[in-house]
Amino acid sequence: MKERSDVFLHSYKKRGKMKYLVKSLTTVALATTLLVGTLNASIESKTWPASEKAKKFVADTIVIGFFASPHGIGWTKDEHLHNYLDDSRAAGITGHSMTLTAVGHTFNDFITQHKKWRSVMGQKADKFIFVKSVRDIEAAHIQGKTAVIWNSQTATIIDGDLSKMITLKEMGVASMILAYNDLFRTGSGSLAEFNGNKTGLTAWGKKVLDAMAENRIIVDLSHMGPKMTNDIMDYMDKKYPGIPYVFTHSLPAGLYKDGKNATKRGCYRNISDQEALRAAKSGGYVSPTFTEWMMDGVWPEDVTPVQVADMIDYYAKLVGVDHVGIASDDLFTTEPIVAFAESQADNYDDGGYMFRAFDKGATGCGELSKILAAATDELWKRGYTNEDLKKIFGGNKMRVYKQVWEGESPVQFNKDAADTEKLRKVLKERYITR
Repeated sequence: MKERSDVFLHSYKKRGKMKYLVKSLTTVALATTLLVGTLNASIESKTWPASEKAKKFVADTIVIGFFASPHGIGWTKDEHLHNYLDDSRAAGITGHSMTLTAVGHTFNDFITQHKKWRSVMGQKADKFIFVKSVRDIEAAHIQGKTAVIWNSQTATIIDGDLSKMITLKEMGVASMILAYNDLFRTGSGSLAEFNGNKTGLTAWGKKVLDAMAENRIIVDLSHMGPKMTNDIMDYMDKKYPGIPYVFTHSLPAGLYKDGKNATKRGCYRNISDQEALRAAKSGGYVSPTFTEWMMDGVWPEDVTPVQVADMIDYYAKLVGVDHVGIASDDLFTTEPIVAFAESQADNYDDGGYMFRAFDKGATGCGELSKILAAATDELWKRGYTNEDLKKIFGGNKMRVYKQVWEGESPVQFNKDAADTEKLRKVLKERYITR
């Protein structure tokens, strides 16, 4: 059987973009996952010991994660999704932003994905609430259900038709990325810029932003290059002051750039301090992904609670606790992810960075239900208060959701926060004991 690294390198050579050879992917961890094909990377992730106090805190707090797993790319069997979300609910995780589409997916792809997810979730229909408002998230927390928040990591799903943004909003799309890694009609993704294309935001991209603002869909800056990102921020600041933008799943480059084994250019997906600060200034948030291969030069086989705390701590010290979130960015199964990367070579043309990280064993993510309580213990050790963590785990996202989706000012949100939390607690106790 031809090694997957050979297949991937061949795709580089065909495009004339080969810079250097990638080491053969022969580690036991990756080979096992590729050959067996039934292991679930998320379910196989380590469960970290945590205090009962931390477990209770997570369960009592609104916690909103993020995972990047369209069907057929991140999960291939119904039980993959059910197992993950059953564990998530058992740990008290309130909900997740869930990726339906990415790269160059079309509107038909979106409809297909939406139908598949809804049909699988329909097998346990009483366990889910499909989010259209902040109250839906609060209801999921009160009732112990999973809040489903749809996202798209590409704007190609509108098929060049801005009016489709209305339909996407009605179907629950809460946030959108304009350009996933490569060069698209909207502008340049992170890998396009990594490889020298500095197109930035295009005229069409501006029209897409206008449609998103009109329909109250959050602008997600993840996966885009610095030029594109700063162009978007400039446009939003000038035309839509007061509408925040966010990084839903991006690691800080500054956390790894001085590491002993850091690569010369770093991971193309990580963002600068300046980008994070601008998102915070807009009123938005930055959420670190717990994805191992993006941890430049560290590349752990199992991301640890200490490493997760390092990510959160770095951002909190940089932008303040009011502008930090969390994102596991789970990929569920490794095999389809690798196959997807091979089939979308232009979108992963990083000179072999990702596959070298895989070769080190960094093939997974930290699953919220198995790592967040332990990370909570670690953050408490570092002096973070319960109020700090409530904001980071979900409160900051709720504020942005309320502002973008419903037009409520952050001042009003913060003013109502204490009373809202008390009411949620009362209603949750009534619901449990009814």
